[in-house]
Amino acid sequence: MKPWKCFPIQIFSRKSQQWHEAVAVLAETTDKAKERVGFSIAYTIAADAAGVNQSTKGTVLASFYCGYACSQVPGGWAAQRIGGRKVLLISFVLWSLTCALVPLDPNRVTVLVIARLLVGVAQGFIFPSIHTVLAQWVPPHERSRSVSLTMSGMYLGAATGMLLLPSLVKYRGPQSVFLVEAALGAIWCMLWFKYASDPPRSEHPKATASGFGESLLPVKGSQKMKVENGGISSKTANIPWKKILLSLPVWAIVVNNFTFHYGLYVLMNWLPTYFEKGLQLSLQEMGSSKMMPYFNMFIFSNIGGVVADHLITKRILSVTRIRKLLNTVGFLVASLAFMLLPLFRTSSGAVFCSSVALGFLALGRAGFAVNHMDIAPRYAGIVMGVSNTAGTFAGIIGVRFTGWLLESAKTANPDLSSPDSWKLVFYIPGFQCIFSCLVFLLFSTAERIFD
Repeated sequence: MKPWKCFPIQIFSRKSQQWHEAVAVLAETTDKAKERVGFSIAYTIAADAAGVNQSTKGTVLASFYCGYACSQVPGGWAAQRIGGRKVLLISFVLWSLTCALVPLDPNRVTVLVIARLLVGVAQGFIFPSIHTVLAQWVPPHERSRSVSLTMSGMYLGAATGMLLLPSLVKYRGPQSVFLVEAALGAIWCMLWFKYASDPPRSEHPKATASGFGESLLPVKGSQKMKVENGGISSKTANIPWKKILLSLPVWAIVVNNFTFHYGLYVLMNWLPTYFEKGLQLSLQEMGSSKMMPYFNMFIFSNIGGVVADHLITKRILSVTRIRKLLNTVGFLVASLAFMLLPLFRTSSGAVFCSSVALGFLALGRAGFAVNHMDIAPRYAGIVMGVSNTAGTFAGIIGVRFTGWLLESAKTANPDLSSPDSWKLVFYIPGFQCIFSCLVFLLFSTAERIFD
């Protein structure tokens, strides 16, 4: 009997799957609302009030990603060995405590850099852990919308942060953001500790999500015997590091992850400065429009996941072609929007263009981001750790380099209000999107190549 036809076990796993998806969405919502957007808003306002220059701001903002890069692969390894549930909980506890205990003083640059490094290290375990959990619980033909739904939580969190946090800073001060962060993190930890569980591998081997709908995804011939015989436990398998690091499909994911996060982190960290300095707009006075770029990511991420899974289930296209199609459409439209962004000099135009750029980047996640679990469901956390390390370096490079570009542009335009001051900032991710989608078209596959 096929595993996905074991009805009682399927019901058992489906309820657990839905719970883990829901709380993973909450994890991403809590994480992004607080750390990426929350810190950039609170720190930008505090730093501008203290007269901190753009280069120093870039150093502080980029320090998070240095710590984040250090823990991506170790996070995948830890999730593989001791379970994504435990690693995810440890991560939330650590960065919530850091947020609660470290004061926001823009003049104490060293303290802020160290604190952001610690938060980055703790949060670096989140993505690999979530991918490990989803790979264990979610059937292959539902992975696109599951990953898209889970990852869209960070965009919903970012949208909520852009809407609410400027007012919170205005009335309660920048430090209030971090107290709210710590409180939300503590609430999430209690929910996860009480209700989350490890996959039922030992008690119900056929209930693991890796068995559901197996025939819907292609498997290379050399791997079929292992799949049919049930394979081996992910906790005892030897991780094929060399094969992973030399695989062209893995590098296609890595390149696209770098580009996605370069564009995302540049906008996430510098969009408040662009509105304030480039367009001479107050975030408090922009109302709900400032949340639209991230809300658009939430919408388009889920659209991409639903469309991909529909095409897979109906067998309209092969899984490989579906991944390439969505990745290409998403990245090419995002490229155009990035390069048009500095030409718009009104709040509505800038919000529209940044919304299109981030929305279609999120659509592309149904291509490259889900591909981790296509090619290596057993090692999804490991491959995610490798590719997300590249994405994190994009944050280090992009955020720091943008600060340097803007500081250099001040020689010609001290208040940064000229569009020429911002062209290179947005042209660079635009051209990266074109290059990355070509790499994905040439080298990616949705066939399982690791088992």
